[in-house]
Amino acid sequence: MKMETSVISRRDFIGKAAGGIGAGLVLGAPNILRAAQGEASDKIHVALVGFGKQGKVLFDAMSNIPGLHFQAVCDIWDYNLKGGIAKVRALQGHTPKGYADIDEMLATEKGLDAAIVATPDFWHSPHTVKCLEAGLHVYCEKMMANTIEGARAMVRAMEKTGKLCQIGHQRRSNPRYRFTLEQLIKGNRICGQIVNINGQWNRAVSSSQDIGYNPKLAIKPEVLARYGFKDMHQFMNWRTYRDLSGGPISDLGAHQIDIFNWFLGVPPKSVFASGGNDYFKTREHFDNVMTIFDYETPQGGVRAFYQVLTTTSAGGGYYESFMGTEATIQISERSAFTNIYRESSAPSWDGLVSRGFLKRQAAAPKAQSADAIASYESAAPEAYALPGDLSKPPHQPHLENFFDAVRGKAALTCDARHAFESEAPIYWVNPSALSRQPINLTAEHLSV
Repeated sequence: MKMETSVISRRDFIGKAAGGIGAGLVLGAPNILRAAQGEASDKIHVALVGFGKQGKVLFDAMSNIPGLHFQAVCDIWDYNLKGGIAKVRALQGHTPKGYADIDEMLATEKGLDAAIVATPDFWHSPHTVKCLEAGLHVYCEKMMANTIEGARAMVRAMEKTGKLCQIGHQRRSNPRYRFTLEQLIKGNRICGQIVNINGQWNRAVSSSQDIGYNPKLAIKPEVLARYGFKDMHQFMNWRTYRDLSGGPISDLGAHQIDIFNWFLGVPPKSVFASGGNDYFKTREHFDNVMTIFDYETPQGGVRAFYQVLTTTSAGGGYYESFMGTEATIQISERSAFTNIYRESSAPSWDGLVSRGFLKRQAAAPKAQSADAIASYESAAPEAYALPGDLSKPPHQPHLENFFDAVRGKAALTCDARHAFESEAPIYWVNPSALSRQPINLTAEHLSV
């Protein structure tokens, strides 16, 4: 498997933002990636398919992108549907058509160019395939589907129709991630040989509770049944059901395991996972999952550990940490969780600092006690950071890339095939945890 990526040069990173990728970091001196607001010349007519929590997040990010005309909103819940229509009216001054059924929308609406699919995971594949076959370009949230077969169907539909299909792994368009991979890890090889990866997403119990609803706004039982839900509780909490989603490992972990596979450029050879219903004992999906992936890269073997916890927020939030012989890069969508550490034996980074690639942090305190065993100690690494932060909503650069690609001005940073190649190992985490056995990943497990 080859993970393709366009190269961000230092000049692009510091000054220009080619195709909108990398625009929007607000920085001190030197200024890296000043915001570049391009004027859109061609209006794109967009359908919003699913206007729940994630649909609102994407809409808010798209609100900052010029040249979009939100023509239709589709959601089976009247509450969401009315909310989406109202948001479009407030933003653009017109009332989009509203639909409960996607087939009716596709049969009725004329002139649509693209669809934004933010429905529950088990509807991603059917909705994306329908839109592609109707001639629309599609931006679909991750995971691609709740099953690997559903994800495969999306790749085949994209390639058969020739339409664009971007998957919502938004870190693929995030300037911090792209610059870190292309300039620091690949261009300047600051990590040396990467030998280990750690990643996590720890979420508090208070943020993991069941989602409630106003009974007066409940969807009629026959409508719920038509769209695959047994009741309103399942509709609101579909992420906890095995038939409807992959649970926390796909809801949260997929974003980060995607980074493992993207940065290493190869798929894992095996996966070994453990999970349990340690707190939410009546849920179908595990509330806590830990997994180990084994990789073989051209530089040597790499082991990657990932944990997703829904019972505590301790331990530094969410990040991915690439640990090498000369440096460790801990990276996150949040700058507060992003840190870079140079091993004392590594070559100096003074040149990278002077050229604006890195910013030196305050020296770490020396924690070694006077009576520590010297042979067990390592010198404290020096701390560095990227000199800036994203000034846009985290999904906006990825959506900008999608719409630039629709206009023929850019290549997608995460089309359905590349997303599938990176997502495929994730589908085998829960089976490994359920069986309590490692799974050796073959072409049969990972191919379309």
